[in-house]
Amino acid sequence: MTKALEGIRVLDLTRALAGPFCTLMLGDNGADVIKIEIPGSGDDTRKWGPPFIGDESAYFLSINRNKRSLTLNLQDPKAQDVFMKLAKDSDVVVENFTPGVMDRFGLGYEAVKAVNPNVVYCSISGFGQDGPYRSRPAYDQIMQGVGGLMSITGEPDGEPQKIGIAVTDIGAGMWSAFAITTALHHRDKTGEGQYIDISMLDAQVAWLTYQAAFLFANDEPPKRMGAAHPTLVPYQAFMCSDGKYINVAVGSERIWERFCQGMGREDLKDHPDYSVNSVRVAHRGAIVSMLQEIFLTRPVSEWVEDLQAANVPCGPINDLADVFADPQVLARDMLQEMPHPTLGTIKQTGLPIKFSRTPGGLDRHPPLLGEHNQEILSSLGYSDADVQSLKDGSVI
Repeated sequence: MTKALEGIRVLDLTRALAGPFCTLMLGDNGADVIKIEIPGSGDDTRKWGPPFIGDESAYFLSINRNKRSLTLNLQDPKAQDVFMKLAKDSDVVVENFTPGVMDRFGLGYEAVKAVNPNVVYCSISGFGQDGPYRSRPAYDQIMQGVGGLMSITGEPDGEPQKIGIAVTDIGAGMWSAFAITTALHHRDKTGEGQYIDISMLDAQVAWLTYQAAFLFANDEPPKRMGAAHPTLVPYQAFMCSDGKYINVAVGSERIWERFCQGMGREDLKDHPDYSVNSVRVAHRGAIVSMLQEIFLTRPVSEWVEDLQAANVPCGPINDLADVFADPQVLARDMLQEMPHPTLGTIKQTGLPIKFSRTPGGLDRHPPLLGEHNQEILSSLGYSDADVQSLKDGSVI
């Protein structure tokens, strides 16, 4: 079946995570993504390990499927010429260099726009293209701290904690993919391309939503609450008798009634200290301690079964081995395998968007470094001798 972004060509000058996650999303849905890498070394994450699968970094393999690899030394004028030939007929350029670097190469938005006025050009950076921090280096953990996320993550009496995945990187990549497809829709209507400036910090701040609202309402920052929820009780994790944890989410008074039933404690339903959420919040310490003692009397599987039977939102806290053995995850094709030229087959996370008419797919293995040099350069009119000359001159 036709994929939604077939016919869209993307020049991908990104590395690490935010940019590659963006172009992964575009490639999964049919875009022709040409991943431009440094000759000899490539994307930084090709070396981010262990773990490695064969000679390939597991990290790199996880976010670079559905792309073709072209190596270009962009400091060389001949490589810049190759890039501009590609850019002339491309729909999208995505880059995540420090602000100003692409302009120094002569490959910034204005230069590309001069040969391709309809291009959608997306720059991803830590702090954005302007402002006092624009030139600062940025990695996910730094941004989780600067953007406030670590201040609200962790136990109340513990140290600030980062989230277990690089959520600010991935979030910036998702915002970028959304922005690019939005800009392409605008181009379809008007014929206008445009420049997109994505900041990891902006992406993180936009996600603060109700936590920011807490600050705006109370004029004081929210605190770390561990697994608990700032405005709902009980809405957190509890340890069970087998040492495993259950999450429960009592988000309404109807659910509270069902929760009491599923716990076998209907006496709590109308208790004056617990009957409505506002008083449960006021007596958080008492009710959480009491519920923890109750949960410790049985294993997690039994609690999940009883609470789900009462239609209470709940579930175990799975480790990743549990996740990728879960029948619902498997039924939704969120674990897939694909062939690889040197590794046989590799496992990949599946596609979270299920289109009825234009489903995405896993069509290209994560590329070997420079795997598509000949193919791409030949399509631009370079002869075999030309390609060999570029290789000999360390242009590719």
